[in-house]
Amino acid sequence: MGGSDTAVAALASKSGTATQGSITFTQRGDTVLVKADVTGLPPNTEHGFHVHEKGDCSAPDAMSAGGHFNPTAKPHGSMSMPDHHAGDIINLKADATGRAQASFELTGVTLAPGSTSLMSRAVVVHKDPDDYKTQPTGNSGGRIACGVIAKS
Repeated sequence: MGGSDTAVAALASKSGTATQGSITFTQRGDTVLVKADVTGLPPNTEHGFHVHEKGDCSAPDAMSAGGHFNPTAKPHGSMSMPDHHAGDIINLKADATGRAQASFELTGVTLAPGSTSLMSRAVVVHKDPDDYKTQPTGNSGGRIACGVIAKS
């Protein structure tokens, strides 16, 4: 696989937290494999985790990243529901040391150029878990880490 098939987002702490990590995106046919490794979370907690529309993590609270990436104008929801934002991902679950590791596949998005491309967008970890119901954010609270998706 060439470098164009993989992208990485280096997460930087936001909102005064110590949360950081890296998220790797790998194109596999029609799906994108996501591998997350996030540290500095409160022990045994769950956190909303989304791709946001703008690749801009410059604001201290990461609000510069805009809303959830939603190129197909769907309601917010769980990845297991037929309708959800392209940027809706499962919650990250931190272990007793505050580390969250996860691996899963996203459908309906790509690393290739186009309206559903994840490239140059932001990945955000939120303070609270996503309830997969509240529109349009899942009620997942403040933004505690943010990284821009770029070719690795």
